[in-house]
Amino acid sequence: MAPITQATVQPGFELRFDSLFQAGRALAFPCDAHGEVNLDGLSEHARENYLFARAVVGREFATPHVCRR
Repeated sequence: MAPITQATVQPGFELRFDSLFQAGRALAFPCDAHGEVNLDGLSEHARENYLFARAVVGREFATPHVCRR
């Protein structure tokens, strides 16, 4: 798998984790068309949120999906 660089992340896509309990609540992160997030391109706070969202899929957040921004 090729490493993701900022150049390969297309700004028109985001990986979205929707809340299972609060309609409209979600965490979203810039990604490429395949849902690959450049962790090095995220701020520390955003990276922590991303890792948290991934860890609680099925308990607090739904399985993420790629959508256009």
